[in-house]
Amino acid sequence: MKFYPLQFQPILKDRIWGGTKLKSVLNKEITTETTGESWELSTVPNDVSVVANGELKDKNLNEIIELSPEAILGKEVIKRFGNQFPLLFKFIDAKEDLSIQLHPNDELAKKRHNSFGKTEMWYVMQADKGSRLVIGFKKDSNKEEYIEKLANKDLLSLLDEIEVNEGDVFFLETGTIHAIGGGVVIAEIQQTSDVTYRLYDWDRVDINGNGRELHTDLALDAINFNTTKAKIDYQQKVNESNKTVHCDYFKTNVIPLEGKMNWKAHKGSFTVFMCTQGEFSLEVENTAYSYKMGDTVLAPAAIEKAMITGNANLLEVWI
Repeated sequence: MKFYPLQFQPILKDRIWGGTKLKSVLNKEITTETTGESWELSTVPNDVSVVANGELKDKNLNEIIELSPEAILGKEVIKRFGNQFPLLFKFIDAKEDLSIQLHPNDELAKKRHNSFGKTEMWYVMQADKGSRLVIGFKKDSNKEEYIEKLANKDLLSLLDEIEVNEGDVFFLETGTIHAIGGGVVIAEIQQTSDVTYRLYDWDRVDINGNGRELHTDLALDAINFNTTKAKIDYQQKVNESNKTVHCDYFKTNVIPLEGKMNWKAHKGSFTVFMCTQGEFSLEVENTAYSYKMGDTVLAPAAIEKAMITGNANLLEVWI
């Protein structure tokens, strides 16, 4: 069949810390005042994305991969991951602070949860004045100091808080303690995993007076107690693909688009575009497909080139 750029129905997640910016900023059709996440591309069990456009509409991502694995995923992806889509793409609206948390590495996640670990990156799409992220330790720490501070509800005194602005990029390796602060909208790219160890949740309770589960013991041997440099500096050359985060699990570039640019696929892999600002179109084999801020597009590996046109800021992601 002829493959084309694919969009998917957002999977919306209500969260205790969520808000309404997924609608007001990203134009998502949310139904609550506390929508925290829009899962844009997912094969997490029970949350598999469904195609929203074209000939493959209403088929889910696993089904279209089975139809033609190499055309969708690409040879190099299949070599590493088989027929499994290896990444999860989200937009996150944090009206309030998320819990202080971390994610285990591949080895621990496989052993305990039969899952991938969760290496991830964040691109800040919008940030209220004074908004911040919590990422890693201010200085190298250790298990004993951490346990003491956690018991005394003073964990934040050990952790680094970073004020953020639109366009900031952060790379979070597994084991890094972190929290997204209130007032921030983020595009998140991560391994296909929903394994999170929650360390502290600001003593919040739900409408029934219950706090969320903490994972204090599980987290202990998953934490990286050393300092980490998570913020990524990058160039912003117009109509070029600017390197941001390139790691073992995914590669992400930023494209500041003004007008037109020729785009060539990365051999052996699908490509995902997340539009973080503006509007753009992909012209593939003389057919133009139009997108706006908040849209996420999967270009199957079978698409080798395209013309990108518009005024937008794009995240370009591949394996």
